[in-house]
Amino acid sequence: MGSIFDSLETEIIIDGVTYEVDMSFDNVLELIEVLENPKVDDVKKVYIGILILLGKELQLQIDEQMKVFEVLLKEFVQDENQQKIQFDLEGNQMPLPKQEISYDLRQDASYIYTSFVQAYGIDLYEQRGKLDWRKFKQLLRDLPDDTKFKQVIDIRTRPFPKGKHAVDERKRLKEMKRVYALSSDNGEL
Repeated sequence: MGSIFDSLETEIIIDGVTYEVDMSFDNVLELIEVLENPKVDDVKKVYIGILILLGKELQLQIDEQMKVFEVLLKEFVQDENQQKIQFDLEGNQMPLPKQEISYDLRQDASYIYTSFVQAYGIDLYEQRGKLDWRKFKQLLRDLPDDTKFKQVIDIRTRPFPKGKHAVDERKRLKEMKRVYALSSDNGEL
């Protein structure tokens, strides 16, 4: 998201045709699930991704569709601070460097939901098809520390205390990290 004085663009022009991009958070979450699914090949991810975001297929060669999809991801879905998803010339998704993951949008959905209600009075079920993905990400990032989602992230990322006096505290934190651990087959975007 840029400045609050900028409008949130939801249109893209491709070959002279203007398309409306469906930027609702639940739609983008569906896209993320497709991108993370190892059973869907990378070329199919491009086709499905365009269909999810634009609501229609494009009658373009795969290399052109890849360019369009990369623009859609860069301009509408990804943060400037995020690692960029890129595709090679054959349409295969390039691997991203491994980084520590502190949350997962799917696994932490209930914590996110209750935290949005607690902090903002926003019922995400009622906002399906309405709340823009970029607003959702900003609100998620800026949730107060007293929300369940932020508390869970704190537990997952908190370093273990050092020293002989912290044995009980390390034991409690180890148990809490186990309770709130993410399963290893998912990540964030």
